[in-house]
This record gives sequence, structure tokens and C-alpha cells, in this order.
Amino acid sequence: MNESIVCWLNELATDAVRQQFRKCCGATWWCDQMTQARPFADFAALAAEADRVFDTMTREAWLEAFGSHPKIGDLKSLRMRLTGNKQWSEGEQSGVTSTDEATLVGLAEGNRAYEERFGYVFIICATGLAATEMLAQLKVRLRNDDATEFRQASEQQRKITHLRLKKLTPSA
Repeated sequence: MNESIVCWLNELATDAVRQQFRKCCGATWWCDQMTQARPFADFAALAAEADRVFDTMTREAWLEAFGSHPKIGDLKSLRMRLTGNKQWSEGEQSGVTSTDEATLVGLAEGNRAYEERFGYVFIICATGLAATEMLAQLKVRLRNDDATEFRQASEQQRKITHLRLKKLTPSA
């Protein structure tokens, strides 16, 4: 399956492949670099290139990627996203949709505190996590210094992107 993704990406027109990469990562520079790196020999080469490009990203590019995510627990923001990865964001945050009100309030308050402290939205690879786990991680990460948290947010962005690369299909 992953190899068919690679063949498909290699054959797409430049604008079309850039649009597919945008579903995986909201940083324009990352999408442009990935588009220019084609063709990929296989999925392992695609994943390795994604990491190589991440390793060279500027802080501004990371912030653009972070800004493309809805806030964890903000269902209104999640529903209003117009990007092509809306359904993926909803699925990734499915642990939030069935949680209790107190946890949702905690996530909303925690997100506000996080944005005030760090200047960007809280990024977590939410796939498979319950809302209570996300809230616990949010509370822990609020205690990080700026550099540590930026590294953690960047690593979470990498994880999200790699999962989304695997979700790409010709009908995605």
C-alpha cells in the first residue's frame, strides 16, 4: 500500500503533489521541499526525506506547521477548519469528542495558557489518546522551558506528518 502512495505522488503534477503534502504538514516550505525532492524510490525514502526536510526547517516554518492544526479539544475550531485534512484532524482527535465537560473545559483553559506561554497552539499526536491523556500531557508540557517545549512540539508535528503520509491515497 505504501509503495502505491509513492508511485502516485511521483506521478502527480507539481501543484497537485504540493496540495497532498499540505494535508500532511501545514508548512509551505516543507511542502515545497518535499515536492522538489521527487521522485522517491520507496516509502522509506519518502519518510527519510520528510525527516531531512524537518531537520532543516526554520522556526517560522515550524510555527506555520503548528498553526495549521485546530486546538485540541476546541470542537468548534476543529469543525471550522477548511483545509484538506479536516477529516484526519477529526479522526486524530476522536478521543475528545466523547469526553466529559470538565475535561473539555480543562483542555480549553490549558490551550489558552499554553498559547499565552509559548505563542503557538498545543501540538500533540492525539491518535489513540483519550482526552484525559491529552490534558495530562498539556499540563506537563506547560512546565517546560521554551526550548524544550519547541523541541517537543516539533517532534509531535513529525509524528503527525508521518501518520498522515501513510494515510495519503489517490482519493485523499
